[in-house]
Amino acid sequence: MITSGDGKFKVWLEEKKIGDDLLYILGGGERSHIGGIVFCEPNKEPQIIRLAGHYDDIVLKPIAETACKKYGTKVVVIGGIHIDNATKDDIKKLVENCRELEKCI
Repeated sequence: MITSGDGKFKVWLEEKKIGDDLLYILGGGERSHIGGIVFCEPNKEPQIIRLAGHYDDIVLKPIAETACKKYGTKVVVIGGIHIDNATKDDIKKLVENCRELEKCI
């Protein structure tokens, strides 16, 4: 598991191998949850499931695309990050911390 950020802005990413394929679970903030799912296959457009009222696919998709391109395999990324009454600055910090996780893939 890798992490980025501190306090309520801390996010984490866990990797699981399923045969030759990869599953990533993303969480963090004040409460982790499942807000979206992104599935990537090499040379295909990502498939995105956004649960009602959630926008977690915004950070899930780049992680899925990066891992799929780097490892040339199918990748699923699932999860979500939540902070109560998040401001635009709070969301910006969380997104930046997720980008740091993506760099570590």
